[in-house]
Amino acid sequence: MPGKGSWNGKWSGEGNLYAKVRKFSSSKKNQANPFLKEDTYSFSWPDGWSASVNVKEIDSATARKVNKASRGFCGYDWMIDSILSKGYITAD
Repeated sequence: MPGKGSWNGKWSGEGNLYAKVRKFSSSKKNQANPFLKEDTYSFSWPDGWSASVNVKEIDSATARKVNKASRGFCGYDWMIDSILSKGYITAD
């Protein structure tokens, strides 16, 4: 949460890892390539809050570590779905 519209400029989840791993089978790996061209996708709300989703390719061992360390994705999976379906984040 790079933009924080809270009274104290902080987010209660700051300092935690919030990650979601999406697996592309080897036969569909080329489908992921367009999304890997951008490493960060951003979205802003009118109230001053904004979010960034970082995208990168990782191997299965790293994916297991990330999944274990992650505290979920705070209900923002719709951002990933938007990136995968439209190429950018939209709240539509």
